[in-house]
Amino acid sequence: MKLPNRRLGRALVLCCTLLLGALPLASRATLPPAVDGQPLPSLAPMLKKVTPAVVNISTKTRVQVSDPYFSDPLFRQFFGLPDVPRERTEQSLGSGVIVDADKGYILTNNHVVGGADDITVTLQDGRNFKGTLIGTDPDTDIAVVQIHASGLQALPMADSAKLQVGDFVVAVGDPFGLGQTVTSGIVSALGRSGLGGTNYQNFIQTDASINPGNSGGALVNLRGELVGINSMIFSPSGASAGIGFAIPTNLSGEVMKQLIAHGRVQRGTLGLQTQDITPRIARLLGVSGTEGAVVTRVAEGSTADAAGIEPGDVITALNGKPLHDSNELRNSEGLLPLGSRVTLELMRDGKEREVGATLAAEKLATLSGARLDPRLVGVDFSDLGQSDRSQGLAGVRVTEVRPGSLAARSGLQKGDVVIGVGNRRITSVRGLQGLAGVHPRQLALAVADDDGMHYVVIE
Repeated sequence: MKLPNRRLGRALVLCCTLLLGALPLASRATLPPAVDGQPLPSLAPMLKKVTPAVVNISTKTRVQVSDPYFSDPLFRQFFGLPDVPRERTEQSLGSGVIVDADKGYILTNNHVVGGADDITVTLQDGRNFKGTLIGTDPDTDIAVVQIHASGLQALPMADSAKLQVGDFVVAVGDPFGLGQTVTSGIVSALGRSGLGGTNYQNFIQTDASINPGNSGGALVNLRGELVGINSMIFSPSGASAGIGFAIPTNLSGEVMKQLIAHGRVQRGTLGLQTQDITPRIARLLGVSGTEGAVVTRVAEGSTADAAGIEPGDVITALNGKPLHDSNELRNSEGLLPLGSRVTLELMRDGKEREVGATLAAEKLATLSGARLDPRLVGVDFSDLGQSDRSQGLAGVRVTEVRPGSLAARSGLQKGDVVIGVGNRRITSVRGLQGLAGVHPRQLALAVADDDGMHYVVIE
């Protein structure tokens, strides 16, 4: 007889209850420790060694609030407002991985701690410590934080070059501030790039769930070794869609060494400027196809110059790896350690050639702001590097802003790119030097950022 839906539901519940009641109490409490004499697989033993090395990182950043009325000195004078900079405090959460227990070094993402005024590191056992920012590298989204604590546990770093698509991996972090969370998956792809957000990319793609707050956390193999630093996700909804990306340890480890030693990353360069090959350029150069990067400029005295590379050469491969466009050449160049010897395959006049070159340190002109204007005391500038110029940027980089200086209180920040002073366009430190001795009443610096351009007014 067919039962109504409600009676059918009650009957099923009753049957399940009777069946569960017939099972021994031990069977209802836990899974059996073994099936057919074989113990059930579990990641728990490995995670007991991994999770103490994964930390929560919370930051506070004080941001100057720009207001056209309160920034106007006449407005402040008329209403009797104090000349005090207005600011707000931004907070963020992320994760990190202890990689040196003795010295307290923690690997994390630049976007987790970069620019933060206060960093708090919370261990798995609940202890909190003030973190010191050792250095950051926005180009790879890597940062190093240090804490001074006893009883720390670090993760060993694996050779990420040995990873293969299909390898099992586990992500550990603190998503949404809920507390330490573990997710598992496989390596979905290797060598991902061109995703935006950073200049140099060689991501591990994984389907292990990575969510906001996981940034800076650990991606480990089944031996509990660190293979990557979780960095970003692809998600239309903002939550995990099964496409996450981690920075491989071979890259993050090299960056970490330089940050600890120098506080910054010094990258090697060949001294080339290149662009993609369009069908029109291909016809002009007499090459078939549009694969590779055409050389548009060779810096005098650079390693590329010494190797005999000339404008018009088409670089088709680096260290045996084919290059599809100029971005791949720049990415490969930026990911290799300073001093690396590389082999370039190129086309010239329809003939294939092979040359060798060494990545050398880029020499950039610098200038102290105190030499330009008393209001710029505590500010240092430098020319833009090859990485910036290849992206079409022109101007000078702010390499240092002393906390509490007039420029800092006015909103100028380390990393800003100054493209003009007043109505004068600035493309290099040499152009900036031409302003020495000129002291207008208001010093208006045109600064380029991700949102466009804005003025920083220093009085």
